[in-house]
Order: sequence, then structure tokens, then C-alpha cells
Amino acid sequence: MIVFVLTMNNTHGFECKGSKEMIEQSHLRVIRALNQHGTLTKAANSLYLSQSALSHQIRYLEKKLGITLWQKEGRLLRLTQAGEILLQVAHQVLPVLDQAEETLKAYGEGQLGALRIGVECYPCSKWLNSVVGGFLQDLPKVEIDIVNKFQFSGLEGLLNHHIDILVTPDLEQNDKIHYESLADYDLVLLVSDRHKLSKNTVVKAEQLSNEILLSFPIPLERMDAMTQFFNPAGVRPKKIKELESIDLMLQMVALGRGVCVLPEWLARHAVESPQTKHQVKNGMKMLKLGEQGIHKKLYLALHHDDREVTYIQTFIKRGKAVAAELF
Repeated sequence: MIVFVLTMNNTHGFECKGSKEMIEQSHLRVIRALNQHGTLTKAANSLYLSQSALSHQIRYLEKKLGITLWQKEGRLLRLTQAGEILLQVAHQVLPVLDQAEETLKAYGEGQLGALRIGVECYPCSKWLNSVVGGFLQDLPKVEIDIVNKFQFSGLEGLLNHHIDILVTPDLEQNDKIHYESLADYDLVLLVSDRHKLSKNTVVKAEQLSNEILLSFPIPLERMDAMTQFFNPAGVRPKKIKELESIDLMLQMVALGRGVCVLPEWLARHAVESPQTKHQVKNGMKMLKLGEQGIHKKLYLALHHDDREVTYIQTFIKRGKAVAAELF
């Protein structure tokens, strides 16, 4: 029994160990076509070759290997025992090569890959859900992972390539990072419509010194309400209560169990949402934070080199479109 041991080499062919002869991918496709179609004419047509070119390839391979791979039986072709062995190799190797080629092509076209998204914006879940849903419909072969807890900071996660895109309201200049502006928005205070301040349109920090401030679990030094509203006035809320659930936060505000600071677009949605009104009997009202207000931007941060990745371009484009509708 004759056994071929084939290994890949750097010329995209296969080397028969113990010999200097080469079995190329084209030879495997020829053997497979001969087996599938049974005649030289049909095999040649399936490979877009002339009969003479196909015959030449077979004779060349047989001469190099010093073995007969096929025999004629009338108009039909029959593989020899050696040909059958090479056919087994073709069945094993060609599907792997075809799959690898399709995969690499999909990567090159940006249709396949993994997108890891870091989020430093707790209130952005509605925006992110809308973006991801449409994105996965457009690019079903791209996997998405969402990361919202970092060992250090989102920027460090991005710089260390633990994530590919960072959703953040904070622009931290870095030569390696590119920032795409998603939208501008204002922060507002949300209170129950039965709160003593609900008749106001503007609130000062001093007026909240006895209030419970409901907040997402964000370090105080990164909380915009503290750094841009309370700290400049030298005031602290009576208590800061951390919550991860936006729905629970809204219910507590509506019930007068605290106040919270949210992006205006999200607060507006909460005030107008029939679902929120159904959950609690009381309504809510938005107040401007100080006479000047607090203006913010939401960014997508990514490495400069990743701007040309097709599926990242698609995510940015869809992210901006959804932000334009929501914000």
C-alpha cells in the first residue's frame, strides 16, 4: 500500500515527505474533479480548463511522483489505488483550504470578526441596544462583546487592546486614540412632580444639599454632577445612593425617594414614556442644572489604525444615525 504524507509549505503546495516533488492544490482539485465527473471533458469543464491542459497536469503529476493515478475504461476514467489515496487527501484538505479562504476573504471585506465595545456611559443602554440590534442584522457574522466594568479605566482598556471601541462622555487626548463625536446633550435634574422644586425650571446646587442623589456606580471624581455642579458651589448632596438599574432609579424619583441627574434625551423619554407613567402614579419633571446648564458630548473612541476596519465603520455610522434620532 502506498501512503502519502503531505505537509503545507510556503508556496501554498504540499510536499511529499521523502521526495522533492510537490503536490499542489490544483492537483488535488483535478483528482477531485475526475472523481466527481468521471470523464476528462466534464472534469476539464468544471475546472475551466481545456482537455489538453488537464491531461498535461495529470501527466506532469504522475511523472513527478513516478506513479499512475488514473486509468481509462472506455470513455470513463478510473482512479488507481494511488489515485484513491490522493483523492482522500483532497477530500480532507480542500474543504479546509476553501473554508480558510472564505474566512480570510470575509475578514478582509469586514464581514467577519469580533467587536469588543467598552461602555463608560450607564444611561446609554437604550442607544446601544438600538445600535447593536441593527448592526447584527447587517453583519450577522461579526460577534459583539459588551464590557462595562474595567479593572482600571475604559481608556486603559482601549490602549491595551482589551476593547476595540469605547463609548464615553470623556475626551482624554492621546496620540494613539481617535474620537468620533456621536452627539451633544445637556445634563438635567429629574425630580418628582410633587417635589418642592418641581415648579422651578432651574435648580441651584445649594437647593439640593438635603436631597438624596440617586446615581450610577461611578467614582465621584468622574461624576459630572459632582465635578461640574456640586463641587464648584462647595456643596454636597445629603446622600449619594448608587443604583445600576435605570428603571429602579426612575421609579424612586417618581415616588419622591430621591433625585437624579440624567442626559436630557433620556430624562425626556422617561418623563414622556407611557410605560413609566403606568409603573408609578406620579410624574416627573426636568430641571436645568444652574443658569448655564451642563453641556456634554458623547464619543466613540478607537485606535487610529482601526478607523479603516469595515465593520467598525459600520458601527460608527449606525451609532451616529441612532444618536441623531434619540438625542
